[in-house]
Amino acid sequence: MNGWALALVLVAAVVHAFWNFSAKRVGDGGAPFVFLYYTVSAVVFAPAAAVFLVLDAQRPRWTWLLAALVTAILHVAYGIVLQRGYAVGDLSVVYPLARGTGPLLSVLVAVLFLGEDPGLPGLAGALLVIVGVLVVSGGAPAEDGASPARRRAGVLYGVLTGAVIAAYTLWDARSVTELAVPPLVYFGSGALAQSLLLAPYALRDRARVARLWRDHRREVLVVGLLSPVAYLLVLFALRIAPVSLVAPARELSIVLGGLAAWRVLGEANAVRRLAGSVVVLAGIAAIAMA
Repeated sequence: MNGWALALVLVAAVVHAFWNFSAKRVGDGGAPFVFLYYTVSAVVFAPAAAVFLVLDAQRPRWTWLLAALVTAILHVAYGIVLQRGYAVGDLSVVYPLARGTGPLLSVLVAVLFLGEDPGLPGLAGALLVIVGVLVVSGGAPAEDGASPARRRAGVLYGVLTGAVIAAYTLWDARSVTELAVPPLVYFGSGALAQSLLLAPYALRDRARVARLWRDHRREVLVVGLLSPVAYLLVLFALRIAPVSLVAPARELSIVLGGLAAWRVLGEANAVRRLAGSVVVLAGIAAIAMA
């Protein structure tokens, strides 16, 4: 993988782990919490996208608007499913499963249907990442203290989140490459659409929205500001490296998420999860050689 693309993806992974840790601390915020942080993203980045459009020599195309609308729908689904997963499951189960299922599906689709060829080191790295994710999220329920129902719920929502991640990753790659949507415009317009799509539902319970803002303002701001940073870094990486390599390389974030779940949230099985993290890092190293 191009060294610049790898650097962008690794920084994005660090930022991504941090904002997911903040989202987990909110718990059952549901759609109102997702609406709040998408609105923060829109307030900051939609004007920046508008300025870019004014200053850039390219003329906007209608396909850019369509691309932003599709990614907005996918990201709304992602935000709601992820937050539900954090409400009913552990960070150390939901997060690695979501981040592992996403690249697995992304790589399969990119190789089988998009004709990408990441080469043997890239495919081996992707496989190592996936194996590492399974190690991190594995183990018997009795080992980590979670009830069977809670563990099943965490696995279910982790996998569902991963499927949505794969969908928006593949769509994003097409949008910033084939459709040539500038990443800042793509994200800014997408963030605005996400906020507008959620507004009718979230604002039906304005008291809950106000309470979440009052009690979790810090988490709303962290997720609303850092989630776009991580996302934009990945969009720029997708412009200079294939999706079959970018998607797995992002998974350094599960190492950091696992460490946060152990050290800060007190979730168990640190040795197994750190062992899985080492496997993930080995996979990232292989991807870097591709």
